[in-house]
Amino acid sequence: MQKIGAGYVVYGEDVEALQFEWGTLKMHNEPAVTGSQRFSSGVVIVKPGMGHARHNHPGSDEIIYVISGEIEQMIDDQPPVRLHAGASIFIPADVYHATLNVGWKPAELFIIYAPPGPERFFRTLPGCTVTPPENASKP
Repeated sequence: MQKIGAGYVVYGEDVEALQFEWGTLKMHNEPAVTGSQRFSSGVVIVKPGMGHARHNHPGSDEIIYVISGEIEQMIDDQPPVRLHAGASIFIPADVYHATLNVGWKPAELFIIYAPPGPERFFRTLPGCTVTPPENASKP
């Protein structure tokens, strides 16, 4: 991580990896990394055929941008929608949602939470393995 004036440049190797059976999450911007208080953001890699269970983020909006791959996104318990690279999804606070990688290769997503908070909760979930930055260069 490099501090430039009041800002930061953060690479994946600068932050810990949160690893789950379904994939890996790296938060490049969160209070613990940059001091950001208004939003957090990071990159998620979802393994082929895998996804995370239905959940919500109390008090935090989420934006998901599909960088690569194909996913099915369920929002508000509606039937899932198939999406691919270039799609941006807005999920209001408290709304239940789930993501499933329906492609044959890993799906890469950029996520934003406003305000921050959900990223700290992930570390408490069963099955979460936290890999320190020096060992977390690849998701």
